[in-house]
Amino acid sequence: MDIILAGIIAYLIGSISFSYIFVKKIKKADIRKLGSGNAGATNTLRVLGKGPAILVLLLDALKGAVAVFIGFLAEMVFINTGLSFFEQYSGWTPALSGLLAILGHNYPIYYGFRGGKGVATTIGVIATLVFFPAIYVGIVAILAIVVTKYVSLGSLIFAFFTPFFVFLTMNHYDHPISYFFLTCVVGIMSIWRHRTNIQRLLSGTESKLGQKSK
Repeated sequence: MDIILAGIIAYLIGSISFSYIFVKKIKKADIRKLGSGNAGATNTLRVLGKGPAILVLLLDALKGAVAVFIGFLAEMVFINTGLSFFEQYSGWTPALSGLLAILGHNYPIYYGFRGGKGVATTIGVIATLVFFPAIYVGIVAILAIVVTKYVSLGSLIFAFFTPFFVFLTMNHYDHPISYFFLTCVVGIMSIWRHRTNIQRLLSGTESKLGQKSK
């Protein structure tokens, strides 16, 4: 029950849309009807500016990290009871909690299941579970954004290459299979959520950082 409860809490935390809350509070409008229509930090930058966008980015990442820690706590409760099943499959609960937080961001129950693309929450989840692969790929993604001004390109790089870096560093983690599985699922999901961005990148119509959405 603790593990099921952890998953539910992780999803509910992930469903909190800080970009929606901030824009609703400041502009009295739905962020999903402004700018690119995405409920995330990049669109918050377009609508409200740098300060609120940075805060949204940090809070979205934080809720992913919190969800993972809730998963760890729930798993520790069962491991401490001496149940060998949970010792054998440890690592899956925090990974699934992180996945549910991302799903909450993408499909939030509070906002009619219309959310963002989950990039910042994904970063929070993955950085909490596998810090160094997230840092390595994150640096490459940030450099790509700096050079091209395409935030979506950096997001896609992070989604696509993180599983490879996790695979290469699996020997450094206690529960590598669950983390590798998580990064693969999240990567596929992120690429799917960015499918329209991919089309615009290929056609040269994608909005750059600081530009209004086309």
